[in-house]
Amino acid sequence: MSCPPGTETYRVAAFYRFVDFGDFAAWQSPLQGVAAAGGVTGSILLASEGVNGNIAGPPAGVQAVVDLLVADPRLADMAVMDSWSTEPPFGRLKVRLKAEIVPLGTEVQAAQTGTRVRPEQWNELLEDPDVVVIDVRNDYEIAVGGFPGAVNPHTSTYREFAAWAAGNRDLAAAPKVAMYCTGGIRCEKAGAYLRSLGVADVYQLEGGILNYLDSIPETASRWEGECYVFDRRVTVDASLRATGKEVCVSCNRVLGEADLSRPGYVRGVTCDACHATTSADRRRRFQERQRQFDRADENAAASSR
Repeated sequence: MSCPPGTETYRVAAFYRFVDFGDFAAWQSPLQGVAAAGGVTGSILLASEGVNGNIAGPPAGVQAVVDLLVADPRLADMAVMDSWSTEPPFGRLKVRLKAEIVPLGTEVQAAQTGTRVRPEQWNELLEDPDVVVIDVRNDYEIAVGGFPGAVNPHTSTYREFAAWAAGNRDLAAAPKVAMYCTGGIRCEKAGAYLRSLGVADVYQLEGGILNYLDSIPETASRWEGECYVFDRRVTVDASLRATGKEVCVSCNRVLGEADLSRPGYVRGVTCDACHATTSADRRRRFQERQRQFDRADENAAASSR
């Protein structure tokens, strides 16, 4: 693994592994120590069902975190998806203990997930007329890009996917169902859940969109638009480079130039689409958060003079 041409200096690694991880709490302190020592920021979630992380930092620091995890035989084949950034995409480090590493809200056996399809075989699956392709992401992610023809479940949170799938019993009659998400983790549980509903032939894009964009040349890519990422880059293009977009912190919508001039837009607080429905208390909290960010930027600018 090497940094692509350009000025990118921060390695961004998304990783996960569903596994029986009964001693997960014991990993919190070692991971915090190694990540902090390597200048790594982002989040790592630990639960009895496994590990889920999205971190960034100097390549050596990120690799130290990955090496610590994959040294455990249970995590040796952990999926890791890389991209790069010219700016630190996360503000701080969080290593948290959770009930689920990805909250579907219903119990499933992740080991019973669908068949993983490598990016090199994904285009062929998309062309199969017997395949129903489902985008497992949320509405605000799908709005900025996707594979043409994919079914949009119209969810605002991942927890809503289970109810949507349970209400679409016709899926069980589909000859094949193929799913994709950003890094692959949401498809792991979604695939297992669909199989529990009686969907027999389930496939998922291995490593998700990030792995596909990293593996498939743009000339052969079926991806259209941008990919939403959960960090300060907001979205990346087909070359996994940040697009410079802004996101509404209240509703997660990606904002274009026209959105920034609409009357309901308040930087770091709301956009025009959610301004009227955002509570006064929520607006106050975001306003204070933005003031702290602005103050930090002013202090950083002053110290560099």
